[in-house]
Amino acid sequence: MISIIILTKNEEADLPGCLKSLTWADDIHVLDSFSTDKTCEIARQHGAKVTANAFESFGKQRSFALDNIAVKYSWVLFLDADEVSTPDFAKAITLAINNAGEETAGFYCCWKMMLGGTWLKRCDNFPKWQLRLLRKGRITYKDFGHGQKEDQVKGQVLYIKEPYIHFGFSKGWSHWIERHNRYSTLEAVARLDIRPPFKNIFSKHGSTRNPALKSWLVKIPGWPLLRFLHTYIFSLGFTEGLPGLTYCINLSFYEHMIMIKTREILLERKKNTKNIKQYQTILIEQTPADLDLRYK
Repeated sequence: MISIIILTKNEEADLPGCLKSLTWADDIHVLDSFSTDKTCEIARQHGAKVTANAFESFGKQRSFALDNIAVKYSWVLFLDADEVSTPDFAKAITLAINNAGEETAGFYCCWKMMLGGTWLKRCDNFPKWQLRLLRKGRITYKDFGHGQKEDQVKGQVLYIKEPYIHFGFSKGWSHWIERHNRYSTLEAVARLDIRPPFKNIFSKHGSTRNPALKSWLVKIPGWPLLRFLHTYIFSLGFTEGLPGLTYCINLSFYEHMIMIKTREILLERKKNTKNIKQYQTILIEQTPADLDLRYK
């Protein structure tokens, strides 16, 4: 009924848990980005088919998967190696596709962010949505920030409220910080160059509202501090104990990195523009004779 595609690179620690949660599926594919550990061996041991493609971005990788992997079914579910399906999630998505009309192109899915044994329900603003379950040939992806977003959608997209589990800190805080240092650069570029319309902030759909909020609120002075106050105080993140405090502090610092890199990008662009204008001025001021002598 549903084909599953898992994106991996050096995921020997997390992949077994993901695959063990998918015993209900009979068509599992791993799209690997040339891992140097036992990721591919583990995938094959669990009966998954392995395809390799160099990773450029999440949007391009998911698009490659849809274009090049011969899946068994028309419905495709995307998961990452640190994500786990629950029995209730499996039942919910199976029921959703069984009841889906031909006009339905896909479903937004949500996740439970886990830190240790704590569900960061309030700190992580549950539910947040990504288009992970789709009818093949009806949806394409594009890059957006450090992740991806649906691009062309042929039909309607509905919501599945039963979450899967995301162990986003399974590799430790050092890995999370290193990864989000890279992500902050991509987010800074996206918030400068791909800012959604301001009206999207008022959308009733979280998948439309959240990208707009991220792009526009970053312009507010002191936004990283406001983000901390929102997640930890106003969203009651403090009720989730030390894991909640740790997450909120690091999330605020992530927003701070995005603001710093946004300023760096703007300064660099301003500098490049200034250099181009100076060069153009020099060319304009030079006489034809000057140019003729230069190339003799």
